[in-house]
Amino acid sequence: MEKLVIEGGRPLQGTARIEGAKNAALPILAASLLADGKVNIENVPDLLDIHVMLDILRALGARASYSGMSAAVDASTVRSSEIPEALMNKMRSSIFLMGPLLARFGEVTVYQPGGCAIGERKIDLHLRGLQALGATITESGNRIECRAAKLKGADVLLDFPSVGATENIMMAAVTAEGITTISNAAREPEIWDLQQFLNKMGSKIIGAGTDTITIEGVKKLSPCVHKIIPDRIVTGTLMVAAAATKGNITLEGVVPGHLTSVIHVLRRAGVQIAIDDDIMNVSGAGRPRAVERIVTSPYPSFPTDLQAQMMVLLSLADGLSVMKETVFEGRYKHVHELCAMGADIRMDGNSALIRGVPRLYGASVEATDLRAGAALVIAGLAAKGRTVIDQIHHIDRGYESIENTFNSLGGQIERTVTLSQDRIAL
Repeated sequence: MEKLVIEGGRPLQGTARIEGAKNAALPILAASLLADGKVNIENVPDLLDIHVMLDILRALGARASYSGMSAAVDASTVRSSEIPEALMNKMRSSIFLMGPLLARFGEVTVYQPGGCAIGERKIDLHLRGLQALGATITESGNRIECRAAKLKGADVLLDFPSVGATENIMMAAVTAEGITTISNAAREPEIWDLQQFLNKMGSKIIGAGTDTITIEGVKKLSPCVHKIIPDRIVTGTLMVAAAATKGNITLEGVVPGHLTSVIHVLRRAGVQIAIDDDIMNVSGAGRPRAVERIVTSPYPSFPTDLQAQMMVLLSLADGLSVMKETVFEGRYKHVHELCAMGADIRMDGNSALIRGVPRLYGASVEATDLRAGAALVIAGLAAKGRTVIDQIHHIDRGYESIENTFNSLGGQIERTVTLSQDRIAL
């Protein structure tokens, strides 16, 4: 079993280049099924979730490879439209394959996906969107079958601006007959990147990045080459880490416009941020200020994927801060772990009341999900003493060798392997 061992108390210093966005790469890999030929995707991060998606594509019959931050997918050999249940259980993002498989084969069989335990994340919006395009849905236990003799364009209104549902409907609609309009669509930059990729293959989509997306169906899509946008959540994680450790770092290859709300909140906390095109300098000298109220909400508001990391900084701030989580009701499991490190956090429904303390202290803690794990790494870097983080496979789902990234900035993190009690007994 792997753990991260962190010796804290060292301000981060130096320069790091931001990797490609996991949340853009996964739906784009799924969309590669729509092209009859070899698609090349560049700036793909080397992550556990990426390799699970490539394994699923291979299980469906595609030729898929990964080397040097690039993925190549040739879907011309795909013959199956059923995603193996064992692979779906490894990653929630496997649900992205519903739309492209339905578009290509007229049918798809999936299972309720696995992933981080951060609260209930229903796929009802995905299914209703596909039904609006003409699909028939049959559910039996955790098995879901979708069939459509022919998909037809439709007006789809989402009850909530779900990123996954927006992307699945986009991928299903690109070859549907007629025009599809998605209203109350999610506006995340990753959706814009998916639109760019699909349009390079010959789709006709406009509106990604706004709340209304229009797709005019085409008959065929062709292979292309595409480069994934930088990961705004990794960028935000490093920004918070610099502030929490009272460090000074430079981040290259960023898109500051994707981080407007994060920059605004960090500046309210007293963090110094200087921007020059795609380069950002972040300095956290001095104790941060409390931020009266932060509310997570869909883009362009403050992202739920940075809530846990920001809570670490607020735990060290001067005064009382309030964090309200409105996206995932189960995304506060890191609170117990942070309190074990000396944080003063009280829960009130879906709000966390964070009273800053002068210092956090190293402890043995457990990563309960991807972003909670990243938050604990930041806490360990900022804390006095040694922190040991267990269950770090969660972190590997979204951060490429997180210990190497932080060590290159002056952190001291070691990945260790320990035998389980069962192995020891043998």
